[in-house]
Amino acid sequence: MGGGARELAGYLAALSGWVAALAAAALPQWRQSSYAGDAIITAVGLHEGLWMSCAAQSTGQVQCRLHDSLLSLDVHIQTSRALMVISLLLGFFGIIVSVVGMKCTKVGEEDPVTKSRIAVAGGVLFVLSGLCTLAAVSLYATQVTYEFFRESSVPINARYEFGSALFIGWGAASLTMLGGSLLCCSCPAKARQGQQYYRQSQPSMAQEYV
Repeated sequence: MGGGARELAGYLAALSGWVAALAAAALPQWRQSSYAGDAIITAVGLHEGLWMSCAAQSTGQVQCRLHDSLLSLDVHIQTSRALMVISLLLGFFGIIVSVVGMKCTKVGEEDPVTKSRIAVAGGVLFVLSGLCTLAAVSLYATQVTYEFFRESSVPINARYEFGSALFIGWGAASLTMLGGSLLCCSCPAKARQGQQYYRQSQPSMAQEYV
């Protein structure tokens, strides 16, 4: 795979991961009511996310409510919120920087070394964005797992388990870090240019000595 094709593939993968992370952050299905246990309750399904909680009736009606106060939220929700916001911001800047540094764009063609370095910077931003998404989703999943398995008077079918947004977040983190890694492979070819210049200058130097 050539350098330009590798950059384009990395950019598309990272962009897809950023869009998936945006969707995961907005979805309320970070955790959902569990249907484990003997007495299964299916009349109402509860979902909770970073920004709102929803109740889905068996008739198909869904009612959602935003979280009342930021300060009253649990620590893991506040931390996951902050990490997702940072991830989306880093990914947004990575999108802009990568477009400038990619070989398939016309910006900065007169200096290919600097252009390659800009592409690497965009890749680093994408990798950091993916790490923030991974940390946010994993932290939330760890808390859900802890609350599900800890000893409590709450029955199992009234507890929460993983929601679909967590799996979307894990996939988004993987795509973003993969795309960022491919962009980071666009290292400046300064040494290679020096070798080419040396080879081109050798014949002229030999002619002068003759």
